[in-house]
Parts: sequence; structure tokens; C-alpha cells
Amino acid sequence: MLSVTELLSEQGPLHACLPGFRVRPAQQAMAQAIADALHDKEDLLVEAGTGTGKTLAYLIPAIHSGLKVIISTGTKNLQDQLLHHDVPLLRKALNVPVTITVLKGRANYFCLQRFELARHEMQFDAKVIAVFNSLKTWSVKTRSGDIAEYSALPESDPLWGQVTSNVDNCLGQECQHYEACFLVNARREALAADIVIVNHYLLLADMALQESGFGELLPAADAYIIDEAHQLPDIASQYFGQGISTSQFVELANDATQFYHAEINENNELRILCAEVTAACQQARNQFGSELRRAAWASVNQDKKITESLQALTDAVTRLQQQLVGLAPRSRTLENCHERCELLRARLQQVTAPAEAGYVHWFEVHRRSISLHMTPLDVAGPFQEHKARKNGVWIFTSATLTVAKQFQYFTARLGLHSARCLRWDSPFDYQQQMLMFLPKTLPEPNTPAYLPAVLHLARQVLKHSQGRAFLLFTSHRALKEAATTLRGELPYPLLVQGDASRDNLLERFRTTPHSVLLGTSSFWEGVDVRGEALSCVIIDKLPFAPPDDPVLVARMDDMRRKGQNAFIDYQLPTAVITLTQGAGRLIRDFDDRGVLVICDPRLLTKPYGKTFLKSLPNARITHDIHDVASFFAVDTVLAGAGV
Repeated sequence: MLSVTELLSEQGPLHACLPGFRVRPAQQAMAQAIADALHDKEDLLVEAGTGTGKTLAYLIPAIHSGLKVIISTGTKNLQDQLLHHDVPLLRKALNVPVTITVLKGRANYFCLQRFELARHEMQFDAKVIAVFNSLKTWSVKTRSGDIAEYSALPESDPLWGQVTSNVDNCLGQECQHYEACFLVNARREALAADIVIVNHYLLLADMALQESGFGELLPAADAYIIDEAHQLPDIASQYFGQGISTSQFVELANDATQFYHAEINENNELRILCAEVTAACQQARNQFGSELRRAAWASVNQDKKITESLQALTDAVTRLQQQLVGLAPRSRTLENCHERCELLRARLQQVTAPAEAGYVHWFEVHRRSISLHMTPLDVAGPFQEHKARKNGVWIFTSATLTVAKQFQYFTARLGLHSARCLRWDSPFDYQQQMLMFLPKTLPEPNTPAYLPAVLHLARQVLKHSQGRAFLLFTSHRALKEAATTLRGELPYPLLVQGDASRDNLLERFRTTPHSVLLGTSSFWEGVDVRGEALSCVIIDKLPFAPPDDPVLVARMDDMRRKGQNAFIDYQLPTAVITLTQGAGRLIRDFDDRGVLVICDPRLLTKPYGKTFLKSLPNARITHDIHDVASFFAVDTVLAGAGV
């Protein structure tokens, strides 16, 4: 049997099966290191620069090992790419009878029970009735029940919420459709498969569910490979804490009303109580004001109107719960509603109680709801406890695990101090492929003149690049102002985050020559546009988290109390990794060329700017826009010569 290094060599089977395959020494070394870690049962951290080919570098040893492996990715799109593109290619090339499946969260699977309820209880117009009839036909034909297969309805459509389940309203084994349940069947396939592909949210939900005493979502495995691992600490914070939203109470009230009407329907008392819960949610939302914001719970917990509105919600839920006690024995669905009442009421009391040591309590105001949260200040301890229960080898990989080529920030956040750490630079020739333009003349970022100056500079750069650019912003406010300013001014097609889904905007960007796309955090990572369609990335500011973010403030205060430097040890590394991700959108292949513009003058004027620069690609740096013009002029000459 060939070694993983030989499989990725010129003599290996991939050379013949994979169009454009080229031998990458870093990829071979990474694959061998992962194979060794799997064999030796040794945890491993791997940073592999863009272009290393890390997907094949971990898939090949995973398949080669013969172990039960769970691979966790950053997004559902990456899950689908692995299943439908990368894995079939390897299965064919390696001629290995490995079984691989994807497992997603329950909200991604069509729910037969929820569909029947929605179809019988809701009033639809002719268009919605047609959609439901089409869904019924599809549900008979589909094998997986994965709603991503049903392209006639966007995944963002609120109608999906009516025909999928969540952890609150799923009836489990009591459901009459349990044996035919798409999610149950997906879990059965995962139990039997050699390799199971999940995303980070499902992986961490599984850990949190085990902590609460419930059964596992995922099968036991010999090894866990975490791709895009830099995302894991922040996602872990969500799952190792508590959170609740008024929308969950509204959904509970709606479900209880529908179930009661369908199964018992004796009087109006339950409907009245459900309406009271919904009204209490609306009243609570109103007391938080019209501004959409995130803030510490301590900033409002003495506000009498807010605390009274939340007490009124608690009282309304309590009355509903008491009514459901007598109905629960008569209906499994209403018994489920009773259990949800108990859980949601207890969680509401928990997140509004005085802050527990080691946690920050905070809230967020949305357009139609409020959410209340209790987030751990440190996830290293909980993560290590959960990881120990898994009893497997853990491999973490990403293009951005280090800060100035050091792993300490990531290892500290997850408590991975004993893991072996390796890194490989990108194989791209950034000195030839990229020019980094760092202007010196812009005003300070905290002044009113800054954004207009950035947009003025962007117009100059876009003239030389002829569009073909991402403008990445650190705030939605700056994005909206930029969109308002640039609409009608640019002689290029302008695409703005929020005008359509991310996938739709990316497809339009790829297929519309000379486009300019404006985006915030959604476009800083997980976006892959190769070729000349993306030849310029302009970043407005160093991506420090908002200084008033309640979780950031609480964590930094906690670090200071422990004698740590909160800026150097937490705030700066987080921003460095985010900036490196954003910069990584530009050069995605060996033939790509482009200009990276980072407008923020602090990169040059502040001592910490050197930390950012050490983490960015080793490209040529200029402070003169005439060099940008020359760079793109060379591209024009090359294109004219057919090079």
C-alpha cells in the first residue's frame, strides 16, 4: 500500500485523476504528519497557508487510516463540497471502499410531523398551497430529506421554520413518523459510516447535549479532524453557555394553540393563555427600545419597566404551564409543550439572575425579539472536559491558527497545551502575485473624515483595477454609508451584502465582469473566488471587535483581574486572525494576481502594527498608489499578450 506521501506524489493516483494536480511538498508533509498523529494517537495542530491543499492533506490519511473519523467543517457549504466533490474524487482515485456520510443539525431536515401540522392548521394563499404540494411530492422522492436539495425555496425562507423541527418541538421516539424520520435515518447512516462529516455547530451541540444528560447526537469515533479550527473557540462560547429568545416563547405559544385546536379543542382558555404569552413577548421587546444593540445585562437589570415586563412574561408562561399540566396526559404534543414551558421558564430565570462567577450575562435587541445570554468567560476548561469524554485523537487545522507564527493564542483558548504544533507557509509566490498597498496619508480611523477618505481612495484604486474587487468593512454602519455613497458613482456593477444571499452575490460577482462587492463579516472568510474576477481586496479598518461588546468587555476585565494584558493576549490576536482571513480572500490559486489595500494607518503608526504585518502574506509593500497603477498596467499588458 502506498504511503500518504506517495499518494500525493507525481507517481500517485491523484496525478491522473485530478485535473490540474501538482505536487505540493507542504501538502505531503502535512498529510504525513496527520497520518502519524492518527497512528500514534497524538493530538495535533496544523496551520497550513492558503494553497497548501489541506482538504486532501487530511482526507487522505483519514481514509487511509481505517479509523472511524468525524470531520468537522466551518460551514454546511464545506460539508457539501466534501461529500459531493472531494470524497468521490478520492474514493475513485484511491479505490478504497470507504463509507462516508454528512450529518447536519435537525433544522436542515424536512420534518414530516411539522409539515402535516402546518398543512392542516395554516391558511395559505394559492402560491403557498402550490409550494406545499410541491414539498409533499419532494418529500416522497427524497432519500435524505435535506432541505438544501429543494432548490425551489431558498434556505432563508421563513416557511422552512414551519416544516423543520428544533430541539424544543421535536417529539423524538413519541412521534408517529419516527421510523420514517429523515434525521433519524441520517443518524443511523452516521453510526454505520467510516467517516462522518459534520459542522462545528453540530459538534459542539453534541458536546453540550451530553453535558445536560441527554443522549449523543454523534456516533463515537476514533478521531476528530477539525477544519477551519480558528472558528471553534467562539462557537464553543455559544454552546457552553445559555441563551433564550422571546421568539422561542412565541413559537411555543403558536405550537400549543395549533396542537390544542387539532387534538382537543374544547374551550378557549388555552388560546387566551397562549395569546397572553405572545403579548408579553411583544411588550418585553418594546421596553428595550428601538435601537438594535448588544449590551451587558447589568446595564438594564435595574430598569423597572424592563424587569417588570420580563416578570410579566414569566407569569404568563407559568399560567400556560399550569394549564398544560392537565392537558399533557391527553396529548403527546401538548406534553411536549408543557416540558418546553418548564425548560424555557427556568432558562429565563437563569439568564436574568445575578451573574455567576466565570460568566457574563448580556442581551441583544433584534427587530422583533430580544435574546438573553449567559456566556462563559473561558471555554478552555469546559472544552477539555468534553474533549476527554470523546476518547479520540483530535486534529485541528486552519490557514489562521497562529499570531506572528506562534500558536499560544489558540492553544490557550481551548486548553490544548500538550498538542503537537506544526505550520507550513503558503506555496504561493506572494512577492510576484500580490502587492500590498498601505497608504500613509489617511486620517485616524476614529475621526468623521476617515470613511470619506477611505471611499475616495477606494475609487482611485478601483479605477486602476477596473472593478474586480471586494470592499470589506468592519461594521454594518460603514457598509451602508459606503453603499449609499458609491451607488451611481462607480462605473462598475455594485453588489452589496444584504441585497441578496451570500451565495447569490458571489455567483453574480463571478459571472459579472468588473464587479465590486461590498461586504462585512460574512465575506471575510469562507469565500473562494479564483481568477481575475477578484483582483483587489480593500479593507477599511483593522478588525478589532467593538469596544463596547459585552462579552469582550467582560473577558478583558477578567483577564486584567488575573494580571494578564487583555489587549496583547486577547483583543490583538483576535483582530490579527480576522485580518489574515480577510486578506486571504485575494490570492486563491497559483495563477492569481492582485492588490491588497489595508487603509488603516495604525498598521504603520502603532507598535502593534508589526504583529499584524508578521501574520500577513510576505508580499511586496508600497505606500504609493502609482505602484498600484503599475501593477495593474502589467496585468493589462499580460492579458493583451495572451499570457
